[in-house]
Amino acid sequence: MVVFQVSYNIDIMEQNLGIFLISAVMISLSGVLSPGPMTAAAIQQGGKSGLTGMYIALGHGVVEMPLIILIFFGAGSFLKLEWMRILIGITGGIYLIYIGKNLLRFKNNEEISKNERITSSFYSGIILSLGNPYFLLWWGTIGVGLVFSASKFGLAGLLLFSLFHWLCDLMWYSFLSIASFKGIKMFGAGVYKKLSLFCGIAMFFYGGIFIVSSLKLLL
Repeated sequence: MVVFQVSYNIDIMEQNLGIFLISAVMISLSGVLSPGPMTAAAIQQGGKSGLTGMYIALGHGVVEMPLIILIFFGAGSFLKLEWMRILIGITGGIYLIYIGKNLLRFKNNEEISKNERITSSFYSGIILSLGNPYFLLWWGTIGVGLVFSASKFGLAGLLLFSLFHWLCDLMWYSFLSIASFKGIKMFGAGVYKKLSLFCGIAMFFYGGIFIVSSLKLLL
């Protein structure tokens, strides 16, 4: 996830809930639409079922909703601690390389049950969120400002912000998985194999980026 520097008028946002929510959605999309491991996962896993994007978003929400609450209670600065970024970056990078290796050793496992696909996608959303240092950095910087602004509207503002932000994730990852499923259904298993190989390489790439970025913090 790439961190974008987003400027907006705090005074206007904090005076009108509707304007704040629109602004929050636009800022949230800066993170959601940025290519990353979950983008690759939604595309690759979407080849088997168009619903996988929804389950990835649900898993992502399991991490994100408690994180928003923790930030509300002042844990935002903890996410920017150097040792935390190093730990998450290295462990997350290793896990992504592991996923990439499995995707490159592609097998067209038609025998995998629907429940297993759902469980895999759900846990992918959780693990790929926890293992992404850029996701946590986004929340430790831009996200802190959004949570602070949402809190100005009380509990209702915080809940609405959380819901609208998560809906951005849900719609994007659902779109990716449905598009992937329709494309594979139309063009066949050969395309799915190539897609898995491409996503495997992407996982290797992001894993390498996470590890290298974390090791640079040690220098």
